[in-house]
Amino acid sequence: MSTLANAIDPKNGTGDWENFKIPLERIFEAAAQWKQLLAGVKRPWLCWNVSPRWNQLQQRLVKHVGWTPVVGFDPRVGPPPMESESVLIDFNETFGLPLMYLHFPLEFMFLWTDRLAFWHADLLCRLSVMEQLARKFEALEDGQTTAVLETGGRRNYLNFKRHRFWEVCGCTTRAASENQFYNGCGWWRNYVIHPKCTLSEERRRRQRLYYDHGAGIMLWKKSYHGPVFPISLRLINEGHCSEIMHAGAYKQAPNHKTDMRNLTMELDVNYAIDEVAANLGIAHLLS
Repeated sequence: MSTLANAIDPKNGTGDWENFKIPLERIFEAAAQWKQLLAGVKRPWLCWNVSPRWNQLQQRLVKHVGWTPVVGFDPRVGPPPMESESVLIDFNETFGLPLMYLHFPLEFMFLWTDRLAFWHADLLCRLSVMEQLARKFEALEDGQTTAVLETGGRRNYLNFKRHRFWEVCGCTTRAASENQFYNGCGWWRNYVIHPKCTLSEERRRRQRLYYDHGAGIMLWKKSYHGPVFPISLRLINEGHCSEIMHAGAYKQAPNHKTDMRNLTMELDVNYAIDEVAANLGIAHLLS
């Protein structure tokens, strides 16, 4: 397969080292541009757009707690309407990928900001929860990370190899992100073949561990003494509008089981944002 074909493979944007073919030098060059766009922003919070109304509400929630919404977007959807003081970054501008997950810029956070809060596009929170999260994020010292601890449900509660720190919600700092990257323990899947993990013995050891997003952060905590502070899943579950949290029959869009999953369609079909916002006491932020 040619280099060009590799570069436009959708899986390059999903945060998976197994499918990543873009030279790291291009990432570093692009991140220098992202950094310029955030000059002077002290408390950036990444909001990934897959549906404009959901993203606008996320922006307003972030502004409520005194942070600056940094808006990235799935290239299949494009940018949403922007709130005043929000910062739009096209993280895909340099690469032209068919799709991109928030994991893409999150992995390289140390290159473009000092502190970054983040959450999934399908997460909304009560104002009291937002305020609690903001305090946690602001209290982090450089070198520390916080994220949701995910244990894989009851059947995996004692299967510690299955546990991970889930990027559904969290915050990280420059020194933490840099240390994670150079130890090959970031947010992407299949960190066993991270470009900074080159020892065959270490790769064999990692093959016995869980492969998914955020499992590398758990490895960083356990094997490299990384200071990661867990956020309880119970704190944010109420507003997590995911397939897992759907009480009825979840309507799946085409390609649901693949990286090309249409989250935009699934989110709007399975959840009414007006109803979700009302249940969380934040409906006034929709108007």
